[in-house]
Amino acid sequence: MTTDQPPTADILETLVAQFPGLETSAYRGQTRVVVGEPASLEVLSFLAAAGFDLLVDVTCVDYLEYRGATRRYGLVYLLASTATARRLTVRVFVDDPDPAVRSVVGVWRSADWLEREVWDMFGIRFVGHPDLRRLMMPEQFTAHPLRKDYPLQGRGERHNFPVLTREDG
Repeated sequence: MTTDQPPTADILETLVAQFPGLETSAYRGQTRVVVGEPASLEVLSFLAAAGFDLLVDVTCVDYLEYRGATRRYGLVYLLASTATARRLTVRVFVDDPDPAVRSVVGVWRSADWLEREVWDMFGIRFVGHPDLRRLMMPEQFTAHPLRKDYPLQGRGERHNFPVLTREDG
């Protein structure tokens, strides 16, 4: 049986009725919802209660100087339902000077390290995160290396860190 509606159409209808003004789209069976930051936690909590019990990933895209982009950072939440195999992409946009969004660790425990990675690499602050600290870079590192305005060769920070040897580990 084939259908022209994406597999998440019923969830989207309920979601848009509950949270008016959401932008939704579907392309080749992939469904996307764009949520404003103020409603992001409520929308993501609603989706978790609606059966999206698996947070597959949280990542970020820096749209600095991207053609036509009006917002700087796009957070991407990849959700799945283990019972129905449905998938959904939720995007939340935030801007400088203080890019921040509320943490979803209370909704999906797996968000803990995913949010820490986005904080470390992009500098997006997750408000309410229980342990928001560097995950990949040293604590002394003050920049966020996946931002597009970060120099490809760095700013010389590596020369200020102590050299670790096998004996130190």
